[in-house]
Amino acid sequence: MGYLLLAGAIGCEIVATTCLKLSAGFTQFGWSVLTVICYVACYLCLARALLTVDLSVAYATWCAVGIVATTAISALVFYEQLNVASAVGIILCVVGVVLLNLNTAGH
Repeated sequence: MGYLLLAGAIGCEIVATTCLKLSAGFTQFGWSVLTVICYVACYLCLARALLTVDLSVAYATWCAVGIVATTAISALVFYEQLNVASAVGIILCVVGVVLLNLNTAGH
């Protein structure tokens, strides 16, 4: 159940961050409200996930998946440019989370 809640936290965070961009600095009311709602849901799910998932694994996974997905959305939806440094950074995030998950006491 903890990993399902973690997945929910990740999904809410990705939606919230995308809505934050669409809110144009909190000047668009609807997107602003959706941003706040999704961030609250994100942290509620993350808090519940931490009851059964190690903090180091949960936080690293939450951050890395959020970074990778948000970067993909920024490129595909908002047409933001990615460079070699961005790609290397994303790869390092993924590798770091995989290593952390493989070396956790529960595995």
